[in-house]
Amino acid sequence: MFSRLRSDIACILERDPAARSTWEVLTCYPGLHAIYIHKLAHWFWLRKLKWLGRFTSHIGRWLTGIEIHPGARIGSCVFIDHGMGVVIGETAEVGNGCTIYQGVTLGGTSLYPGAKRHPTLGAGVIVGAGAKILGGFAVGDGARVGANSVVVKEVPAGATVVGIPARVVESKEAEQAARFAAYAVVQEQTDPYAKAIQQLVEHSQDLERSLRALQARMAELEREDRPLPRTQIGGTR
Repeated sequence: MFSRLRSDIACILERDPAARSTWEVLTCYPGLHAIYIHKLAHWFWLRKLKWLGRFTSHIGRWLTGIEIHPGARIGSCVFIDHGMGVVIGETAEVGNGCTIYQGVTLGGTSLYPGAKRHPTLGAGVIVGAGAKILGGFAVGDGARVGANSVVVKEVPAGATVVGIPARVVESKEAEQAARFAAYAVVQEQTDPYAKAIQQLVEHSQDLERSLRALQARMAELEREDRPLPRTQIGGTR
């Protein structure tokens, strides 16, 4: 257990430049406290002590502002940064090395008990502040979910999604895909929808220019083919 704790603290020190020491992380980081309170609640839950698991989870919510259902599965080296307002549902799964910021919801849209209602985050996923991931689908390994995005369908591995509803954006720098991105923000992102719209606008402008040139040429041809006046054909009288 202590080796796992040391590993979790090391992950926080690596990802948060505001963390200055192991003691500071151990005593002042509610995300770390919430993870270990959840471990106890999950232990109760797996042993059919459902009420005790829920009550332990509720105590953790009071203390940290982070609500993790005791049925959720949380991997190793998961960092919940700041954490206030984070909600993780019963059938959610959070993979190893994930980073979750404040205000995130891993929620369910189904009302059927026992069904897979909440999302599964792969390894190394980053979820920006205020993002909502709703449904029993997977977010692939290394994916990024931008702040305040609403994700309602599966996210490919390594992709960055933003918006409401969230859609995949592209990064101009391929090497950024291998780097940690705080709050899931990657510089110089390109929205493929905006890119497609810009291409349509440029194509429309090209068509307008071609049409004007064609109209001008047709006007010239009409002037050249216009018959001469009768006074010029028969001479003046």
